[in-house]
Amino acid sequence: MKGYVHSIQSLGTVDGPGVRSVIFTEGCPLRCAYCHNPDTWQCHAENQQDHADVAKKILRFYPYIKDGGVTFSGGEPCLQADFVRETALLLKEKGLHIAIDTCGEVLDDSVKALLETVDLVLLDIKMTTEESYREYIKGSLQNALDFLEYLESIGRDAWIRHVVVPGINDNEEDIDRLAELLRGHSCIKKVELLPFRTLCIEKYASLGITFPLADTPQMKESDLAKLNARLTEQMNA
Repeated sequence: MKGYVHSIQSLGTVDGPGVRSVIFTEGCPLRCAYCHNPDTWQCHAENQQDHADVAKKILRFYPYIKDGGVTFSGGEPCLQADFVRETALLLKEKGLHIAIDTCGEVLDDSVKALLETVDLVLLDIKMTTEESYREYIKGSLQNALDFLEYLESIGRDAWIRHVVVPGINDNEEDIDRLAELLRGHSCIKKVELLPFRTLCIEKYASLGITFPLADTPQMKESDLAKLNARLTEQMNA
């Protein structure tokens, strides 16, 4: 089965537990204002690869990732759920831990079959209101929440990711709303607040795309630490 693969990161430590290889798929239904990978939005015919070939490339790194695993990111891997699942099944034959990093925008039968295959879902809850989702994400908060509820119903482990952007959602009200949305879900094993960064500006320029948040300052680690403490407090309330 063929799918669209933008690139493969041989070794990484920020997209799931342990040392992992990351497969970046192409195609995304959203247009997040802070997206770091605008070059993955569209699918390109020249980037089609067979699932077995992708698995072979990953298995070259097996000695380094056998205690970590493989993460499918993007783009949005759930847009190619069948391809991702077939690739994941080959990797799981070698005992590798499989994760997907998803926005939760798509939940059809193919995605549900994929979710039965993976070990962990990194779910991006990008904003805490429908209004902010429409303005900054071009998607739906409810879709992400429905995805979370489905993970809860099947008992699939989830890590929640939430990018904090100065002047947009770097406030206690947003953090409190996030805690309220997440509280009570036993499938959630970790919540990560990720700092907004502007490292992607040159990538946007090379693609001839305007980066919407080019004038937004990067998130300070000290401010993020305070919000993390607030989130922990509210999650345990």
